[in-house]
Amino acid sequence: MYKKRMAGVKVPHRKNTAAMAPERIPLPEQVVIPMSMHIGAPAKPLVNVGDEVKVGQIIAEEGGFVSAPIHASVAGKVTKIDTVLTSSGRYMPAITVKTSPEQPVDENIKPIQVTNKEDFLKAVNDSGVVGLGGAGFPTRVKLTVKTKVDYVLVNGAECEPYITSDTRTMLDKADLVMEGIEFLKRYLQPQNVVIGIEDNKPDCIELYKKRCSKLTDVDCVALPSLYPQGGEKVLIHNITGRVVPAGKLPIDVGCVVINCTTLAAIANYVKTGMPLIEKTVTVDGSAVANPKNVIAPIGTLMKDVFEYCGGFKEEPGKVLYGGPMMGIAVPDLEQPIMKNTNAIIALNKKDGKVPEPTNCIHCGRCTAVCPLHITPFAIERAFKTEDDEALVKLEVMNCMECGCCSFSCPAKRPLVQVNKLAKMRVKAYQTRLEAEKKAAAEAAGNGEVKQ
Repeated sequence: MYKKRMAGVKVPHRKNTAAMAPERIPLPEQVVIPMSMHIGAPAKPLVNVGDEVKVGQIIAEEGGFVSAPIHASVAGKVTKIDTVLTSSGRYMPAITVKTSPEQPVDENIKPIQVTNKEDFLKAVNDSGVVGLGGAGFPTRVKLTVKTKVDYVLVNGAECEPYITSDTRTMLDKADLVMEGIEFLKRYLQPQNVVIGIEDNKPDCIELYKKRCSKLTDVDCVALPSLYPQGGEKVLIHNITGRVVPAGKLPIDVGCVVINCTTLAAIANYVKTGMPLIEKTVTVDGSAVANPKNVIAPIGTLMKDVFEYCGGFKEEPGKVLYGGPMMGIAVPDLEQPIMKNTNAIIALNKKDGKVPEPTNCIHCGRCTAVCPLHITPFAIERAFKTEDDEALVKLEVMNCMECGCCSFSCPAKRPLVQVNKLAKMRVKAYQTRLEAEKKAAAEAAGNGEVKQ
């Protein structure tokens, strides 16, 4: 493992549910399945209102190359196909299915025959699996690589506070994780396979070191518990020493990073033919009555999941998809569990309160902890003055939005939020420059014709 590591912050672990095997929640009355649970084009519905669907049936096809199909997580009747307001503030299409007492399984569900790379990539696509660590990038697209793969890095870091759903996958589904690794070894033919696990999960490390000791080409490394250890660029550098340049992908430096739960889901699909229709989700936070890991059908509403966990012991001040560092606050509890939902966290009013910022004291702490060595305090200043050129020079587009800067700021400045807005500003600026350049070229061309 590479010795010189990227910066980061020590966050409280709060892995309260690490020893809790997931419990399957009762079948909800209905599920609301969004057509966009992945990066890329939304899926296109294949069913109509009034149709009866079965468990595992495909109900939406991929909407483009960067997309993923979607399957019915329950059997029942399609009651609505309309748009829903999401936590991102955008409306997206969704299919609502009212569950039936009987839960017949689609007759097409059967083990998948995989004999070559083409079969494997088709299986990954048909499974509906996307990045299950939270990113939601369609896995088939990630694995469609045409260049040499030096490293496959299995991400078992799970560095956010509270979240333990990946931990449970590593412990409860180790056979599937290892089967997934075998598929990647066979069809990507990497030179090295490394499983990276933070050292606050000693039982996982012990299990996988034992598994890897029987293999000659797979290794398990213990990584320091330093957030954001699970970020792709951070994981790549801390294990291999390689640096992914701004605007580039891991494969550009010979690496493929894949989440441990994603691997298990692929292996399960090949083994059983059942696509991705349910998720293990950590339910925790200072407002939750009985924190648990649960297994819920995709599309289950948050309110039903929290109800299964005893509801709230005090009124929540904030509810999040994901952890407290990179999680997204939701407007209400009508939000559904999605493919890439690894946790829902409810914080009480004290923990969920946004602190009042004070003036920057120019301590430089935000820069010291940034894994990618950008300067958030300078970016904030350039953003306020609408200095687009400065934002480009300060490399704000390199920001991975991990939140280390805001977490460490003694003045409680909303630095990561400003970085997000600054990135949007830079994109608009670059689009404007391209349009002006194109217009100038067209004007020059017209002038030449007139002469």
